[in-house]
Amino acid sequence: MEIYNLAPPLPACPVETTLLLIGSKWKVLILRDLLNGTRRFGELKKSIGGVSQKVLTAQLRDMEASGLLRRQVYAEVPPRVEYSLTELGQSLRPILMAMSSWGEEYKTMLKAEKRNALNAG
Repeated sequence: MEIYNLAPPLPACPVETTLLLIGSKWKVLILRDLLNGTRRFGELKKSIGGVSQKVLTAQLRDMEASGLLRRQVYAEVPPRVEYSLTELGQSLRPILMAMSSWGEEYKTMLKAEKRNALNAG
């Protein structure tokens, strides 16, 4: 599928363009899970938690249309569908790794501040 003909006009700002593609919390969590390899729908839903089937389906379809992931349907009974990142989706790895590192540093900072506040009081 040629994604470039389907894409709406993109914002001038590259950060805004990136957020347009991965800006929802569900999309970032889908990317996180798929960075570790192929997953089935149920595995994604269980791992992400708190997302409805309808919303997860919509997010996966949107990411597929953007060229970030591929959907593989197997002709089995019951049908089996697997999702994996495309090369374009894999190219987001450094962004997600940076987000992960920043989140860990932030959590460490908050723990230290809490510990210091308890010791001061």
